[in-house]
Amino acid sequence: MERSPASRLGVVAVDAEGSRRDWYFGELIAKSAGLSGAFAARGVRRGDVVMTLMGNRIEWLLGLLACWRMGAVALPCNTMLRRHDLEHRVAAADPKLCVGEEALLGELPGGVPAMTMADVAPVLDEDLPQETPAAVEEMGPEDPALIVFTSGTTGEPRGVVHAYRYLLGQRTQAEHWFGSRKGELAWCTTATGWSKSARNVFLAPWITGAAAVIHDGRFDPAERLDLAEALGVNVLCQAPTEYRMLAKRTALRPLPALRRMVSAGEPLDPETISAFREATGLEPADGYGQTETGHVIANLVGEPVRQGSMGKPLPGIETRIVEGELQLLASSSPTFFSRYLDGERFEGEWWQTGDLVREEDGHLFFEGRGDDIILSSGYRIGPTEVEAALLSHPAVADAAAVAAPDPERGAVVRAIVVLRDGTPNDSTSSDDLVHELQEHCKRETAPYKFPRIVEFAAELPKTSSGKIKRAELRA
Repeated sequence: MERSPASRLGVVAVDAEGSRRDWYFGELIAKSAGLSGAFAARGVRRGDVVMTLMGNRIEWLLGLLACWRMGAVALPCNTMLRRHDLEHRVAAADPKLCVGEEALLGELPGGVPAMTMADVAPVLDEDLPQETPAAVEEMGPEDPALIVFTSGTTGEPRGVVHAYRYLLGQRTQAEHWFGSRKGELAWCTTATGWSKSARNVFLAPWITGAAAVIHDGRFDPAERLDLAEALGVNVLCQAPTEYRMLAKRTALRPLPALRRMVSAGEPLDPETISAFREATGLEPADGYGQTETGHVIANLVGEPVRQGSMGKPLPGIETRIVEGELQLLASSSPTFFSRYLDGERFEGEWWQTGDLVREEDGHLFFEGRGDDIILSSGYRIGPTEVEAALLSHPAVADAAAVAAPDPERGAVVRAIVVLRDGTPNDSTSSDDLVHELQEHCKRETAPYKFPRIVEFAAELPKTSSGKIKRAELRA
């Protein structure tokens, strides 16, 4: 006999100390209902915004469920945000309440009522008196459910409002890209506040009948695979940076339960994909989407991964390429956003992503943002191709390519390289290494793309979602 939904495993929560706690759907429903009562007692009503400021812990997930029960709008925030970032979000969203960890709430500007983890704890204790749960609100598909801020790679982050249709609209990517199955365990490692967190940490697993892992701990390459193996993870969703660090800093190996790996956020280089294929027998399946659009492009379930490609349009999604730019038919995407927080709506037919791509045999390859393309001596050079070539060198842990002004060529490629631990970088070896990297790039990609300027850095500036801040590097 099949178990009732309430008795099915919903979440495996691992805290910062490594302790595991299993949560079943009956508990998740009851605890989030109790939390909705606590929100209502603090003045939260239908349509009000509730911020969360905490890591991947059960209170974060329950907070989102409580919001959606009572018709409030969830605004999950990344734990890396500081005073200026939070002031910007508060001014834009006007939250009624912020639920967060005590250490992080110190960055919250004054005037926003706060609910700490100490306040939440008694709400989750069934032996203590509780507020009456808020009534379940009947919400329409266009009612606001979620606010996610853009990465802010080219300016101040903008608040993107997603409607309730966005939540169930995740089925397409959950089935055709994420790929978890009924009875499995899926782990999406992304931090709270990134657009991928709300849709893939628990929504995609639940839509496909799987349980979700949430881990409230920092990324540790030495720990990641051990923990995935110990938990019996079947589907692993990570940022490209995490895959690269695992490939370069750990000994990769097959994991008995692991069946699928997926990646999104920025292009995943062929070198890293090859490393995982050779060591584990699995290839991370790259995918693409934007905060405004949700997931759009993917290396699809059941098809071989096309190295270097972000994949094909998901079933039902219509795209086109105009002068190299990827455009999306907005009406074809069930996860397309409703509006920006400032009230601006997209009234057109085709959404211009601003991302440049090329197509080969139906597969799309990311070439860079429109303002990231390097024009040198008449050549159009995509930074990701240069970065992929650099990352294939054994001394390189991370790399970024941007344009540098040049009086003769208009611009040349400038590479900023993070070296792997243990690589010499004194004045003598640096010159030799620069030459070696330049020659390596000439062998790996078209010679005109090689970086004429190579600089070394301890780390690259990145957004909270792991994207390289190329505008900052250009400046």
